[in-house]
Amino acid sequence: MGLKWKIKRFEALSVAELYDLLQLRSEVFVVEQNCVYQDIDGKDGKALHLIGEDDGKVVAYSRLFKPKDYFEEASIGRVVVKETYRDKKIGHILMKEAIDAVKNEFGETKITISAQLYLKKFYESHGFVQTSETYLEDDIPHIEMKRS
Repeated sequence: MGLKWKIKRFEALSVAELYDLLQLRSEVFVVEQNCVYQDIDGKDGKALHLIGEDDGKVVAYSRLFKPKDYFEEASIGRVVVKETYRDKKIGHILMKEAIDAVKNEFGETKITISAQLYLKKFYESHGFVQTSETYLEDDIPHIEMKRS
């Protein structure tokens, strides 16, 4: 397995790349989590897209936002790893890549996320701290978390 990472603005994504990342998001957030929601939310155009590929296939992905494009601080969202790759600790590599990209692309170290509650310990291991009560987003318990 040789993961290759790339960061692209929305306009720079090829049709095939956009299709692949939307397919992965739908596979996990809609089908696997059995959650009917509007994934295509109008925010992809503002985001940088961090894509992890293995042998040309998208297996990890997240969106990165500069401050005020989603939260007051920079933000990381739609953090997703293909199910067959989760036992390889790629989620941790993805978060490190995302945090580094926020710093390198936006010059920011303060990051806010809306995290699924069951992933609290995962995000804490990357320096995030819970900053809100639990709330429902698309019928899934979430918490706001910040990293400074």
